[in-house]
Amino acid sequence: MTNFTETSRMLTIRDVTQKLKCSARTVYRLRKRGQMPQPIKLGKLIRWKAETIERWIAEGCPTPQVTPRSKWKR
Repeated sequence: MTNFTETSRMLTIRDVTQKLKCSARTVYRLRKRGQMPQPIKLGKLIRWKAETIERWIAEGCPTPQVTPRSKWKR
């Protein structure tokens, strides 16, 4: 059995909203606009690496330099 270490911890949408002190809707908007680190999809589940989100917050939540995958849809 492997140990679940802090570096491999995955965050749910609820965890991210608690860290950012915002709503889930805001997190989904930031994600869609490419203004936050992109999550990892595990089937239908969406998770963020804890270390990635914590580093992003420590840096002042800058917009990642990567362009978003999709453009605005109507």
